[in-house]
Formats: sequence, C-alpha cells, structure tokens
Amino acid sequence: MSDPVPVTTLPPAVVVDRLTRNFGTFTAVDQVSFNVSPGEIFGFLGANGAGKTTTIRMLCGLLLPTSGNATVHGNDIYTQPNRIKACIGYMSQRFSLYEDLTVRENIQFYGGIYGLRRETIMQKTTELLQELDLVDKADQLTGALPLGWKQRLALSTSLLHDPPLLFLDEPTSGVDPQSRRRFWLLIHRLAAEGKTIFVTTHYMDEAEYCHRISIMAQGRLVELDTPSALRDKYDCDTMQEVFLRTVSGSPSL
Repeated sequence: MSDPVPVTTLPPAVVVDRLTRNFGTFTAVDQVSFNVSPGEIFGFLGANGAGKTTTIRMLCGLLLPTSGNATVHGNDIYTQPNRIKACIGYMSQRFSLYEDLTVRENIQFYGGIYGLRRETIMQKTTELLQELDLVDKADQLTGALPLGWKQRLALSTSLLHDPPLLFLDEPTSGVDPQSRRRFWLLIHRLAAEGKTIFVTTHYMDEAEYCHRISIMAQGRLVELDTPSALRDKYDCDTMQEVFLRTVSGSPSL
C-alpha cells in the first residue's frame, strides 16, 4: 500500500492544463488537466493507445502539443524544452541502452551525454553501482544481464544528473514479480528523498504503491485520486476492478 500523499507548500512539479495532441484527425490526448506535487509518486494508467506515452513525450519536451499548456518544474513545454530535459530523468518502456557495453561503460557513456565532468562521472558511477546493487555486475556486458538488472541499469542512467523529476514509462514491463517489488521499493526510496516520480504501468497491483492514480481512456483523463479513494468510490476491493469499471464507462471527471 502507498504512503499518504506528500504535503508540501512548494509549487507543483508538473502543471497540465487542457493539454491536447492531434495526429491528423485522430485525437491522442484530449484536453487533459492535472497537477503533480513534489515528492509524489504519480501513477498514470490506461490501456494501450489511451494517450499515456504521448502525454509523457509532450511533458518531456519531445513533442509539441496541438493546444493546451503545461509546465515541468516551472519550465514551459513550448518555449523551454531544453531546460525541461536538463531537470528530468526519463526511462522508456523499451530498453534503450547499449547491450555490447558493460554496465559501467553504459553509465559512463550516458554521463558524457549529460555533459558531466569526468570526475563527477567517476563519482556518480561508483555511487549508482552501490545504490542499485550493481557492483558485482559492473563489468558484465549489459546484453548478458537478466531483464530485471537491465531495468536497474536503465534507471541508474536516468539518475546520473540527479534530476528532481523522473518519468518512468512502464519500467517493470516483462520483469518477474520479485524484481518488480524490488524496483518499487527503490522508487519509494527515491520519493522519500524528495524526487517526484511520474510512472506508467499496466500492473494494477503496482498502482497501489502510488500516492495518487490517474486513469486515461481514449485520450481523456477519466479518474484522478488516491488508490483508497478510488476503491471506495467504486466499491471495489482492488485497483484492477476499479480500472475495469472506469475504462468501461463509469463516471468520469
């Protein structure tokens, strides 16, 4: 079960106001609005094609909206995409690191991509290998690692420049249950340290670990609340039941 929603007087980490994205005549994201608080684990749920990844790409400064507005740590998605990229970490749903490099080499390579100084890269490499329990695998080829370890490595590269906000797009897809549990323990530790976590998942049991849950359906935001409040609202025992009832036409925001 998740911890209570963090209480803070700081400005929202993410502000989304009627964000919309069309591809031709198809509306992938339809006037979506929400805020995310600093230190919050914000779950972004929805079936394939619901608009989750499109929304994340817009918030990461990778895709311009058709209309609407959003800021990420105070940076405007239209005019300050480079500042957004500097203050976020992004982990895609598909493993995108170099499998013919070792774990250590991948971390050091991405440190260079982020423009970190050599001394900082060496220090960060040591810290991340220890923090993510990858020391014994530091000099193994990445391609030889089990998927759960690869996901840890992908997370480590997104943390190299110490961003205050992480976008995790289905980070545990295809990972065994034990590895998923370890991954979520790490996510909660990062949130406890003050990082904001914006995460998508298809595993409804993982939704229970989020402070708040938003549910997308056909490009629209149809629910937004804590897991316990949503279970109470729909008189359900699990988030799986809530999700099925919500996307099948239950009351929307």
